[in-house]
Amino acid sequence: MTVAAGSATGAESLVQSVDWLALAPPVIAASAALLILVADLFVGERHKPLLGYGAVAGLAAALAMLLPLRAGDRSTFCLTDGARACSYTADHFALVIQALVLGGALLTALLSIGDTRKLPAGEFWFLLLSSAAGAALLPAARDLATLVVALEVASLPAFALVGIKRGDRRSSEAALKFFLSSVVATAVMLLGVSFIYATTGTMHLTEIAARLDDVPGRFSTLAETGVVLTLVGFAFKTAVAPFHFWVPDTYVGAPLPIAAYLSVVGKAVGFSGLVLVTVVGFPSYGDVWGPALAVLAALTMTTGNLAALRQNATRARSAVRLLAWSSVGQAGYLLVPIAAAAYAGSTQIGSTVAYALMYAVVNLGAFAVAALVARTHPGNRLSDYSGLHSTRPLAALALGFFLLCLAGLPPGIIGLFAKVTVFSAAVDAGLGWLAVVMAVNVVIALYYYLRWTAALFKAPAEDTAADDAPAAPGHRVPAPLTVAIALTAVAGITLSGAPQLILRFATAGLF
Repeated sequence: MTVAAGSATGAESLVQSVDWLALAPPVIAASAALLILVADLFVGERHKPLLGYGAVAGLAAALAMLLPLRAGDRSTFCLTDGARACSYTADHFALVIQALVLGGALLTALLSIGDTRKLPAGEFWFLLLSSAAGAALLPAARDLATLVVALEVASLPAFALVGIKRGDRRSSEAALKFFLSSVVATAVMLLGVSFIYATTGTMHLTEIAARLDDVPGRFSTLAETGVVLTLVGFAFKTAVAPFHFWVPDTYVGAPLPIAAYLSVVGKAVGFSGLVLVTVVGFPSYGDVWGPALAVLAALTMTTGNLAALRQNATRARSAVRLLAWSSVGQAGYLLVPIAAAAYAGSTQIGSTVAYALMYAVVNLGAFAVAALVARTHPGNRLSDYSGLHSTRPLAALALGFFLLCLAGLPPGIIGLFAKVTVFSAAVDAGLGWLAVVMAVNVVIALYYYLRWTAALFKAPAEDTAADDAPAAPGHRVPAPLTVAIALTAVAGITLSGAPQLILRFATAGLF
């Protein structure tokens, strides 16, 4: 009887309830991906554009399902043995990041409609939605197994999206570099995760945090090594220097909407995972990852901004390269509050989330205008933007606004306030030296952002590009591309008119 009772209790402890409402955002994105893949078999070539609008509808539905979850109090796949440990938690941190990644994927879809004529439409939309589903799953993951699986679900389709341009040598090379760097990152991360599991005997982040507080002496080196290796894996994923080498060539070789996707959604995925493992899983090892992330933040922002400063305006695809290096520099700013959390607590994470929201809106807007210019200047040189105001005045004004936001200058108040919150996080944590490094880098970045902004309102440069094949003057711009530019511009202006929203995120307790 005793054995039977024990068996019954053990079986009962394995029963878990599933909260389908909490899971709805990633599930809807994944379901839409499967529906589009099946629909592609039955849709003729003439109607392939409808698949893109189906993808937009699926992502909009996934975004809408965040509204019933706004209380941030739902969890599922929880242990039933009395421990408060769940594998999936839809708290405020998860919901904000899910809104960011699904909104970023939606804007990417709008940028892609009309630009997928030479691409396999069904596969493209399936891969984009699959990656978005993984990206939406990751910020809600609260155990290492779910975290790694979500990260790979977000990453693996992205490899194929980068190399989806058939017969394009640059695209294939970019996909290979991206794939190899990501595989190395995953291998290193999995080794770190295995060390953490060997030390603590659990995969749940909250349980890991409790057990790492009291690690036996003989396991301390193993635990520290596991923490370091896990951080190195995420450093690859987030393009933190010196693990950033894959970024410029990958962005240049990928279709432009996918470069935009990687710069925003890919970065948000990597940083949300980094936040979870450091602040939720490894808080007791803040003396290990705090100084390391502070040094990496300084190195990353300096490397990215100096490389962006050196871009030649007449080099093919120099505009995309500058945005790629700029994204590396911005990654350094995003790291600062995470490093500060080791010294001043998890409330500093709000500054990273606030900065990520600002960056997502204006960077997607900049890529949207770059996609517009690329329709008439496939070389996408910085020199192609000279005198843009004379041919596309609204696009020039929008791009100028986005660049000023990235620089942190008025009228881009949203960018200024986001940078101030990051400065404050560094100073409050006692990282004055890091705040000084950031101030120097902001000044460096001002030069290349303002140089590009000024070029928009100069006289048009002579087009001597050998590989450009400009479209006819009356070339029609797809409506979804116009909508994407308008949405990002309206969002940026709205947030600049209400900068207190940035401050509210920066001071909010998200966990």
